Amino acid sequence: MEKHLIQPAVAALLSSVIAFRSYKRKSLSLSGAIAGVIVMFIHLAVNYRFGAMLLVFFFTSSKFTKFGEDRKRKIDAEFKEGGQRDWIQVLFNGGIATLLVLTVWTVIGSEDKCLDSKESRMITSLIGGIIGQYCCCNGDTWSSELGILSNEEPRLITNFKTVRRGTNGGVTKAGLLAAAAAGTVIGLTFVVLGFFTTKCTSDVTVKQLFVIPLSAMAGVCGSVIDSLLGATLQFSGFCSVRKKVVGKPGPTVKRISGLPVLDNNAVNLVSILLTTAITSIAFLYIF
Repeated sequence: MEKHLIQPAVAALLSSVIAFRSYKRKSLSLSGAIAGVIVMFIHLAVNYRFGAMLLVFFFTSSKFTKFGEDRKRKIDAEFKEGGQRDWIQVLFNGGIATLLVLTVWTVIGSEDKCLDSKESRMITSLIGGIIGQYCCCNGDTWSSELGILSNEEPRLITNFKTVRRGTNGGVTKAGLLAAAAAGTVIGLTFVVLGFFTTKCTSDVTVKQLFVIPLSAMAGVCGSVIDSLLGATLQFSGFCSVRKKVVGKPGPTVKRISGLPVLDNNAVNLVSILLTTAITSIAFLYIF
């Protein structure tokens, strides 16, 4: 096989196997698996580091989604067995990064570059955005899935009053720490693989380490933005019949917080867009 075809072939094989396995394990619906193949293939075919960040987000988030399912089933009105994601969730969580990855590919192909604004401000900004996207997604998922299991009572991020578990915009210390850890894992993935896939001068190589704390901050930033949007523009109410926090008003629902403006997917998309933009700009000036 010709050298330039190896990476796309590996990408096609890995994305197909992972999507099929995830469908069988109910981490993805059929539509989610099809969308997942496309998103994974693009990431892996363009740059292994981009693909690795996507896979770290997907595998860790899927794993934590299944933690404490019995407890989550009693709390979460929209609970799904295995946390099954459909094509909408796949595109909302990976669509922005996929567009950025394709933009990188049109500029430099599959070449792996160090973060260095002196060499290319555009590429540094684009890569920063990709990292920010996955720090945000990972941070939001870890904080939500692990925070809800904490014994600590969640507090609404806007007024810090205690609220019921499952309330949009409710935060805990454990959840915020989980978001920081989630971002750190994404940053570590990018930096560690970069030692093997890039050739940088010594000073530029050392500077790449700043990605790790910046990723931790991006994870927290994404989680906080998501919580602020959830507390204000996403409805939360307690249903006296189901005895759960629900996301839609109704005759048996007592409002807790938020307005019925955005649903969960829209909140995720806005928080991803904002975190991606912030991280992209930050990387441009730091690197």
